[in-house]
Amino acid sequence: MPSCQVIETPCKVNLHLGIHRGRDERGYHRVDSVMVPVALCDTVAVEDAPELVVHHEPALEVAPEKTTVWRAATMLADALGVEPNVRIDVVARIPEKAGLGGSSADAGAVLRALACRWGISASDERVVSVARRVGADVAFFLDCRPGLYLGAGDVLERVFPEFDAPIALVMPTADGVSTKEAYDEFDASGEEPASYAPACEALERGDVDAMAAALYNNLAPSAESLCVDVRAVSEWLAAQDGVLASQVTGSGACSFALCESDKAAEAIAARAREDHGWRAWATRVGGAAMRENS
Repeated sequence: MPSCQVIETPCKVNLHLGIHRGRDERGYHRVDSVMVPVALCDTVAVEDAPELVVHHEPALEVAPEKTTVWRAATMLADALGVEPNVRIDVVARIPEKAGLGGSSADAGAVLRALACRWGISASDERVVSVARRVGADVAFFLDCRPGLYLGAGDVLERVFPEFDAPIALVMPTADGVSTKEAYDEFDASGEEPASYAPACEALERGDVDAMAAALYNNLAPSAESLCVDVRAVSEWLAAQDGVLASQVTGSGACSFALCESDKAAEAIAARAREDHGWRAWATRVGGAAMRENS
C-alpha cells in the first residue's frame, strides 16, 4: 500500500432524473437516475496520520466533522472495526450546489481509497452500505461507470458501456439551489416522471443523438422556479449553436449541453464566461473514470 493515495474523482451529470411523488418511511423520494461521469475532477489524497484530519481547499463554510468526507471515513471505520487514522486532503474544483455531485464525489473517492487501504473491495457490501447512508449519489462514485440507479437513486440497477461526448457545463454565479428546497418545491407542484428506457437504450448503443433526444429531468422546473438565474442559463444554453440538447443536472444550479464537437463546447463555455460572467467549463462526458496513483 503506498504511503499516500491520490485519486482524481470526476463529477457527474444526470442524463435522466425522474423523481416520483410521495416519500417512503425514511422520508425519501423514489428516484430513477441515469448518471455518467464528467471530466471535471476533484483531487483527494489519503495518507496515514495519528488521527483523522480532513482538509478542504478552498476551505468549506462547515466544520470538517460535518462534511461528507468525514462521515464517510468514520462510518466505514466503524463498520470495519478500525480506527480512521488518516489525513484526507481534498482539492475541490467541482462547484457546490450545482447538481454535479461534488461532495458525493469526494466521499466516494475516500471510501474507495480507504477500502483499498483497509484490505477490502470498494464493491464490498459494507462499503456500498456506508456510501448509501452518506448520500444518494455516493455509491455511483465508488466505480463511476455510466449506470442506472433506482431506489432513492442509490441502488445500482444496470451499468452501460463508456459513453463519450463533448459537453459544456454552465452555471450562474449565485449561491446555487438547495436540494431540500428543490424537493420541497417538487412536492408542491411536480409530476410523475417519464420512463428512463430511452436514456438507457441510447447509452447501450452509445448513440449521442439518441441520448440528446432522451435527456430528461422532472426536478428541473423546481430548480428553475427557485432561482431565476438557473432558468436564464438553461434557456440561453438551449439556444446556442452547436448544442445537440441541454438540461439542468440534478437539482441545479448547473446546466449542461451535449455538443456537436469539442470546439463547440469550448466556444459555448467562453461565451458564457465572457458575455454573462457565468461559471463555465468545456469538457467531456465519460472521459474520466477515477484515477488513482501514489
